[in-house]
Amino acid sequence: MRNPRLNPGARLNPGARLNPGARLTPLVAVAHGSRDPRAAATVTELLSVVRARAARRGMAGLDVRAAFLDHCAPSLPQVLGSVSAAGDPGTGGPAVVVPLLLTAAYHSKADIPAQLAAAAAALHGLDVVSARTLGPHSLLLAALERRLREAGVAVDDAGTRAATGVVLAAAGSSDPAANATVAELAARWARERGWRAAVPGYASAAGPRPAEAVLALREAGAARVAVATYLLAPGYFADKIRDAALDAGATAVSGVLGASAEVADVVLDRYLAALAEQAGRGAHGSAVRGEPAPARARA
Repeated sequence: MRNPRLNPGARLNPGARLNPGARLTPLVAVAHGSRDPRAAATVTELLSVVRARAARRGMAGLDVRAAFLDHCAPSLPQVLGSVSAAGDPGTGGPAVVVPLLLTAAYHSKADIPAQLAAAAAALHGLDVVSARTLGPHSLLLAALERRLREAGVAVDDAGTRAATGVVLAAAGSSDPAANATVAELAARWARERGWRAAVPGYASAAGPRPAEAVLALREAGAARVAVATYLLAPGYFADKIRDAALDAGATAVSGVLGASAEVADVVLDRYLAALAEQAGRGAHGSAVRGEPAPARARA
């Protein structure tokens, strides 16, 4: 008797443990891509953690593949072409595409949909649904605090948080909505965790720059200013943020989010939410809306 494929047919609860006998729809994680080899290495490491976290959530053996939008191989159409139950290079199979992007901007709104449309036109039988971007998600705040803790910030001390200003340093975008999402996440972080202040900083395309945000918090009286690097992988922007923030007087600058358990759980939450949305509407290919209840991440 064949095991059922985990695909449309029943509503799924993101974060739930799944039937270990189910045939799992492959997860294609698509990253921006970079000329810096550290970025692709980080994606590889993250997806290893995703597989391990999937096993803990009843999805042992989940097929997790990486694709890149630029600079690196394989491309998204190439990976989708390789997802075929029949092994025929001219056909496609079922897949869930999870953008490894922290905000919804050009790549998630235009680039990925265009590549999915091209793949659908080229691959007979392609059955793919695209999840929403990783951010915003409450587990990403937990991942940011993990990295700040590693950078020497006493994140778990309420008094330290009350005296510390935090800059949430993102890449920045020409899309105002994407930058607003980062600002809203910073405000939420300050409100929920009692930082003296938490403000956004953008390495490109928008202001304030992270160094400007550090100076503003210092001038406003913050005893300490920590910079939380809101990037998935190391590279040009992460190096730029660190150097400029330290020159401006930041007390600490955290490392990138990278291959943390929290980020891996967000990837799986997005995957499951996309399957649930697909099952509920009985169609394929549109972006998922709404944030699923977060799973608990443990190191």
